[in-house]
Amino acid sequence: MKTIVLGGGVIGVASAFYLRQHGCDVTVIEREPDVALSTSFGNAGVIAPGYVTPWAAPGMPAKILKYLFKPASPLIFRPTFDPAQWRWIARWLRECELERFRVNKQRMQRIAYYSRECLHEFRGRHPFDYGRSQGYLQLFRSEYDVELAQPALAVLRDAGIVHREVSAAQCTEIEPGLRWARQAPLSGLYLPNDEAGDCARFTRELRAICERNGVRFRFDTRVTSLDVQGGAVRGVRIESERGHETLPADAVVVALGVDSAPLLAALGVKVPLYPVKGYSATLPIIDEEKAPRAALMDESLKTAITRFGNNLRVAGTAELGNRQTTLREQALQTLLKVLGDWFPHAANPTSAHFWVGRRPMTPDGAPLLGPSGVDNLWLNLGHGSTGWAMSMGSGRVVADLVAQREPEIDLEGLTLARYRK
Repeated sequence: MKTIVLGGGVIGVASAFYLRQHGCDVTVIEREPDVALSTSFGNAGVIAPGYVTPWAAPGMPAKILKYLFKPASPLIFRPTFDPAQWRWIARWLRECELERFRVNKQRMQRIAYYSRECLHEFRGRHPFDYGRSQGYLQLFRSEYDVELAQPALAVLRDAGIVHREVSAAQCTEIEPGLRWARQAPLSGLYLPNDEAGDCARFTRELRAICERNGVRFRFDTRVTSLDVQGGAVRGVRIESERGHETLPADAVVVALGVDSAPLLAALGVKVPLYPVKGYSATLPIIDEEKAPRAALMDESLKTAITRFGNNLRVAGTAELGNRQTTLREQALQTLLKVLGDWFPHAANPTSAHFWVGRRPMTPDGAPLLGPSGVDNLWLNLGHGSTGWAMSMGSGRVVADLVAQREPEIDLEGLTLARYRK
């Protein structure tokens, strides 16, 4: 089966890997000169299925209002005249109710836990280093943060997920580098089975494995439209150095992140994606003893600090309302504040390499996997800030569907059907 995957991020490359495992003839189309140069490039690197959480959560609208005019904020909101922005916000607000939150979180955890199983199975067959670390510690600055975390904690307890609520002293036992923090955390939450790793580095290694197995990659190539005949996709129209071409295909998987929406809209397929920009800073460690060992999350400012070998990644901030990948000073200062509060001597702020990416967010947080409603056209998109945590499982699920195999998990609530009701 001639299959084309649109998108060379971790989602697209994982899809290509599993499609090839099923015997498909696979080509990946990517506009950048290599894989993982867009949203997959500078993310936090956390694989925390136990704590994947919808952005739409109880108390989140109030929290946004609280931080809206503060210099250090987990959110930057830029109102626009774009109707798509306000439609997305209206849907998002409806999903902030407690019962909706519980349903959405459980859906996200279902695909995230499956994805981690797939990653571990893959790693057993293809061991390589991608800056992996074990354990995930959330830091609470205030009682307000602890209160907002209660619905998520209830889901963890109900699901039987291994976790420990820890004191400030226990936080320091887990991460000794916190002894030099400028303030002590009020308390924390530790998930020992969660992990982290460099998503971009992993994706580049995965590309090499794909190529050795016969997957073709076409870089510096832009998708202009899909060739549809008789209600089914028959190919992909592209533009590259070679000019304009139409590549025939028996199946097409769309994994283009936020750029998926306009491509699909031309076929009448509406996906409720909106680009919520995320930022990161990557810095070399200058003092091993005063640096973190693994991954942490500042729950107040929704900013992660992750260890990748000799480097630190500080990632966070959600910017809604600006579609351009331009760096905003306010967001960068929030990242450096979080690093300075918890690990002030671990790295030199002047050495930071900053990055911004557009997270493809759905209002309810869960991705869109599987059928699009157009024959031969499949979706693997809408993973928001948890694409790395869901990548291998999502790729395997979609590859199973394309190859007409039964996926190993229930896809209820993970397909486009939930927005068609």
